[in-house]
Amino acid sequence: LVGHTGSGKTTMIRLIGRFYDVQKGNILMDGVDVREWDVQSLRRRMAIVLQDVFLFSGTILDNIRIGSNDIPEDKVIEAAKRVNAHEFISKLPEGYHSRVKERGSNLSVGQKQLISLARALVIDPDILLLDEATANIDSESEALIQQALEVVMSNRTAIVIAHRLSTIQHMDQIVVMHKGRIRETGTHQELLKARGLYYKLYQLQYQERGKSIRVA
Repeated sequence: LVGHTGSGKTTMIRLIGRFYDVQKGNILMDGVDVREWDVQSLRRRMAIVLQDVFLFSGTILDNIRIGSNDIPEDKVIEAAKRVNAHEFISKLPEGYHSRVKERGSNLSVGQKQLISLARALVIDPDILLLDEATANIDSESEALIQQALEVVMSNRTAIVIAHRLSTIQHMDQIVVMHKGRIRETGTHQELLKARGLYYKLYQLQYQERGKSIRVA
């Protein structure tokens, strides 16, 4: 999902997760209106990774398990390794048993995001919802997180809100939103060739970086 700020991207994610329900139309999952699903059953099939990661006061292990204490520690460690979080966690004084302050105030933005991705992977959801997961981080952390995202998104449905269009060029389908409506859909190259709203968004970002757009 791409579009200007306020175009409705985050609202779409919240509707899919039933944080509130649609007033018109339908959202279907496996052919069933999400409003017919029990909310808890629906959310057990999903993992949400937000730009502003929520971490609670407790250990890193507990934050990755997020209340599912039946998940063995070795599974948590394996998930952390796969999303590039293990290296920084293992260097902490108490490793996975190191304490996290409220909202993760003793961790960097990139570290919190990696913990959030480990949390998503250990849950092993059918559907992954990502809201600006690479926003507000440095370029070094972005590379690590982008690698982690590839792992977490593998073999599952992933719905991604992206500001940096360079991070979603390989997606199967790109949905362009504008003023609460879907304006365009297609692959990266299809949308560039159409020279519509996506092309303009992409052109703007590349001009800011002093690059030119290549349409295949």
